Amino acid sequence: VPAQPASSSTSSPADPQSTLDKVKFKQGDTELFSIKPKDDGAKLEDASGAELARFTIDESGKVKIKDAADVVLGYIVSQPGYWKVENADQTQELYIFRRQDDGDYKLEDGANTQIYRVKMRDYGYEIETPDKQSLYKVKQKENKISLRDASEQTVLSTKAAVMPVAIAPFGFDVLTREQQAALSFAVSVTGGN
Repeated sequence: VPAQPASSSTSSPADPQSTLDKVKFKQGDTELFSIKPKDDGAKLEDASGAELARFTIDESGKVKIKDAADVVLGYIVSQPGYWKVENADQTQELYIFRRQDDGDYKLEDGANTQIYRVKMRDYGYEIETPDKQSLYKVKQKENKISLRDASEQTVLSTKAAVMPVAIAPFGFDVLTREQQAALSFAVSVTGGN
């Protein structure tokens, strides 16, 4: 989940994507999964390092999501101000993560119905239902970013240098883990556009 602009399709040792460290996500002291940058995208790995999914970025910045068996699961399409989660054959917009003019974000389904509000707070972000019920908080404190549930229990955390808004997709329970991680990755490489 690097907070760097998307790299070109040609890779070199100076390419920031190829030199970034793996971003580890933990619950307490237990590693849950990680996102490991690659020259052409990233890999989602479990705690033992086994590949769960692969994210490949094309020239246009589109992220293809494949599982460990090389089956296409979907796409993340980045546009100025929003990211679309599309199905495997790109015929349906499943979800849209939009940046608002005030710095907040929202997740909508393909019919533009709001599912989550992501409100900017002094500690990071709060993920709410459309009727303002708090679900999760993304909190940044010193060198750690955590996702906490409504009872303030840490769901996951990282000490990697990532943008707090890139952690918000892990609180979108309507997405699969692969979609969450790919959306997080896409938000990071586009700088939260």
